[in-house]
Amino acid sequence: MNRLEIRELVIDVPGRRDGRALTLSVEPGQVWGVLGPNGAGKTTLLHTLAGLRGPRAGQVLIDGRPLAALGRRQVARKLGLVFQDRHDGFPATVRETALIGRHPWLSAWQMEGGEDLRLAEAALERLDVDHLAERLVSTLSGGERQRLAIATVLTQAPQIWLADEPTNHLDLHHQSAVMALLAEQAAEGRAVMMCLHDLNLAARWCDHLLLLYPDGEACWGPARDMLVPAALERLYGQRLATAEIDGAPVFVPVR
Repeated sequence: MNRLEIRELVIDVPGRRDGRALTLSVEPGQVWGVLGPNGAGKTTLLHTLAGLRGPRAGQVLIDGRPLAALGRRQVARKLGLVFQDRHDGFPATVRETALIGRHPWLSAWQMEGGEDLRLAEAALERLDVDHLAERLVSTLSGGERQRLAIATVLTQAPQIWLADEPTNHLDLHHQSAVMALLAEQAAEGRAVMMCLHDLNLAARWCDHLLLLYPDGEACWGPARDMLVPAALERLYGQRLATAEIDGAPVFVPVR
């Protein structure tokens, strides 16, 4: 089914009241964007959905099964997370790092095989880092590391994608390429949810939006219903001018 369901979920943001409980489903084929100012809880939400931290209340379900009842390997075969911040745990090449995405599919002492290598190399090529395959990750730029992180999740082949600021550190060309990749994942029947700082990327690529306010309030629904200037101005505390380009709304801060 590839369905991520959130029931009466209250995320645990330190120092903040509970706010509104979230109840929504990220269905196969959908691209959800999570918008909000710094500190609104976007990263906390994704980490909660991935099972990396517990909620104050409510539950997360994958294909109707509570996330808390699933083993880590089961979760990793279903759900992939692109982190906003990455740290080098040990010296590894780009190819070796991408192959980590295959580990949920291998037994404890099983080595990667030819098919695993093929998937990793295809993902590196798709993210335009295949020419860096023998480089140590520690030598990469921020944008190269970001594309490698996405390539690693692509190698993992999850049915549900969670991406925390997937366009961080990327130039315009690679921003567009990454957003197109995530849209393609949804078009192939996977569920996608991503946190974004760029309102215009969300307006162009997401079909559903979740708006997280600093006080714990939230609203969500189809993007066309959420991209209302008054709601967005309240979200960011910023006046906005709007226009339409190629059928998508564009928002510009007003001084």
